[in-house]
Amino acid sequence: MEDRLMTVKQLAAYLNVNERTVLKLVADGTVPGVKVGSQWRFRKAMIDAWLDDQMLGVLPRYLSAPSMEGSPRRMLGLTTCFQPDHIISELNFGTKNGVIEELSGLAHGLGLVRDKTWFVGALIERENVLPGAFGGGIAFLHTLRRNPEQIARPFMVLGRSREGIEFDALDGKPTHLFFVLGLKYDELHLPWLYKLSQMLADQQAVKALLDAPDTTALYEALIRAERNLAPEPAKVAR
Repeated sequence: MEDRLMTVKQLAAYLNVNERTVLKLVADGTVPGVKVGSQWRFRKAMIDAWLDDQMLGVLPRYLSAPSMEGSPRRMLGLTTCFQPDHIISELNFGTKNGVIEELSGLAHGLGLVRDKTWFVGALIERENVLPGAFGGGIAFLHTLRRNPEQIARPFMVLGRSREGIEFDALDGKPTHLFFVLGLKYDELHLPWLYKLSQMLADQQAVKALLDAPDTTALYEALIRAERNLAPEPAKVAR
């Protein structure tokens, strides 16, 4: 199906839900759509990008969520894709394209991306379809399509702007934290993305990231938020 406009009925069939659910989601501002007269219309490319974020867990889920259960080795920690040198504690650029260029340069310099020009273009392409800044000062950036040959290994890099950057956020406010995700495959095979979205739902965790004085403190704040998300079970008294 090419990128075309879909009606409520067509979108309901595409999502395998009823039309009432579609109307509720679009009325809540959850699903990206535009009203033409009295009728809603939806771009397939934008819906696919929205579904991608749903699958990856970087947006609250409104459709069936994939089970996070499985073997312990599948429940990867952030350290499998994220290290202290993956952080720019204060971004130099103050524009959307500048941020993407700077963080792509970091990923390329670390050997995580084989072709920086491709990665910059792929991130901008995704942004042109559906912005990754969902509000709350946070943006998740990733590509529309997975190119395993271009990504050396799955990764995340983080850039911070204390002042904030205009990034077309849904709430109209500046964005401060930019998480760039380097993904190799379409399947949800890296649960750290789902975990990350849960961690950043905690406003105290976000504040700790914004207040961290340097790269080391930023890294430790994120790892601490991960640790606090799933506390060890209490020991049973004997």
